[in-house]
Amino acid sequence: MKNSEVNTYGPKIGISEEIHAMKYRSKGEDFKASQTRVAEALRDGPEHFEAFRNILYDMRFLAAGRVQAAMGAPRRVTPYNCFVSLKIEDSMDGIMNAAREAAKTMQLGGGIGYDFSTLRPKGALIKGLDSRSSGPMSFMGIFDAVCKTIASAGHRRGAQMGVLRVDHPDIAEFIKVKNNTTTLTQFNLSVGVTDAFMTAVKDGTEFDLVFEGRVYDTIDARALWDDILRSTWDWAEPGILFMDRINKKNNLWYCETIAATNPCGEQPLPPNGACLLGSFNCVKYIATHRTGERHFNYQMFKEDIPHVVRAMDNVVDRAVFPLQAQELEAKSKRRMGLGLTGVANAIESLGHEYGSPAFLEVLEEIMTVLRDTCYEASVALALEKGPFPLFDERLLESEFALTLPDEIRELIRRYGLRNSHLLSIAPTGTISLSADNVSSGIEPVFSYGFDRTIQTFDGPIIERVDDYAYREWGVEGAKADDLPVMAHVAVLNLASKYVDSACSKTCNVGSDVTWEEFKDVYMAAYDGGSSGCTTFRVAGKRYGIFNASASEDVAVEEVPEENNDFVEEGAACFYDPATGKKTCE
Repeated sequence: MKNSEVNTYGPKIGISEEIHAMKYRSKGEDFKASQTRVAEALRDGPEHFEAFRNILYDMRFLAAGRVQAAMGAPRRVTPYNCFVSLKIEDSMDGIMNAAREAAKTMQLGGGIGYDFSTLRPKGALIKGLDSRSSGPMSFMGIFDAVCKTIASAGHRRGAQMGVLRVDHPDIAEFIKVKNNTTTLTQFNLSVGVTDAFMTAVKDGTEFDLVFEGRVYDTIDARALWDDILRSTWDWAEPGILFMDRINKKNNLWYCETIAATNPCGEQPLPPNGACLLGSFNCVKYIATHRTGERHFNYQMFKEDIPHVVRAMDNVVDRAVFPLQAQELEAKSKRRMGLGLTGVANAIESLGHEYGSPAFLEVLEEIMTVLRDTCYEASVALALEKGPFPLFDERLLESEFALTLPDEIRELIRRYGLRNSHLLSIAPTGTISLSADNVSSGIEPVFSYGFDRTIQTFDGPIIERVDDYAYREWGVEGAKADDLPVMAHVAVLNLASKYVDSACSKTCNVGSDVTWEEFKDVYMAAYDGGSSGCTTFRVAGKRYGIFNASASEDVAVEEVPEENNDFVEEGAACFYDPATGKKTCE
């Protein structure tokens, strides 16, 4: 299919049409029919249906791929992208039960995050058995095998996040377990870092490794920090999660503790928690004056947000869940994660370089409108339908809620909230590509044009894919790998201020960045208020391995065996050998 207009509605370039058709439509549907199906499934009366349908038609809002594919479809599939496992009990029965529930979740298309910090360290005595534990990493292999088996049977990539606390006695083994391309291939890994550890790093003091109150070892905090970052320097893993900050920021601090995230890290979730995602497509809010000058249409943005919040709230009640515990968790809190995509394209089209002060100023205005309007819409829904069952006025004491305007805080105090969480910045690799290749999430543009190969049933198709802003407006700014790494961090820190969950963003590190500068990236993310940090270094070992098997200007997208059947969007993160881009589809 050529890069020409293929529909009045929906994708205008061929590769986007192909991807949307393969991943998000039921048999026989075109784009318009698929979005009408979703709008009908999530309607609240005829006026809401018409408004939300038109938003979808124009691609101003891109519901997560699973929402698009599942809602109103004849298949029993969950519209939730990802989940966090139940708390893994430190016993063989507990571990196998968690693996069994993980299999059920993945079978219905959900990715999973796990906290393995509950498992005793390697060598610890197992009471009553006269034996010793093999440690969390050995048991992670069980979950890796389960995911690989389910992915193989369903012809899609697996999606798992494994988290281990920085004070767990096996942390040294954990941070190096993926220093190759063959171990735990179905996992993304992150270290759950505490404030106490970061203080020890800054002060240059010792730090205790502890399990169930027993100190197993005392180590040099800076040496461990260097070991963690050395692995990310070479292998882009593990990521860093600032767990204490996540819990202090959490609106539900009074009734839950978070120890893990979804596979891409933008949704810190409690046991059995689920993430419901969607992104406003910023390029669709760029309007042009008669003079040719472009501006962001804040009025349309504000008008659209309540319709989207209402529709996504309806997903909670109309969804299929893999497990009853996940359904109870979702309905008691009614979480969602609304965010942005096409940010770089939109703001660069206004003449501002990615990460510059002017760019950040516009992004802050957009994020402010998103935050405030989402919360106002959720208050209105609470007044109409009732607040989420676990709502308590103590929500207003969370570090995030304290940043809300006083008038919104007063509305919440008086009427409650329909949804415990509303905001998240997700990676949007596939949905952004399906929307005519807009820049993904809050990331910069990775390439202004490249050849992409799609393996189809009729053989490979090679398409030239141009960036949206470059194609539509002739806008070409600095690419991800050409930007100073602190420009990435500045965008991450700013966006993090305005979300009640977290941001998934990769800070691309150029080959000229020194080791000390690299370490400064993570400290800047911590000091700047982010919930975590992930980097990708072009000169790293992982990039070299991927580039060895692919040309510099070709990326490969595999498609499923059943072209017209539902195919889940892979939620794990992968590295594109064409661009070095890390995406979570």
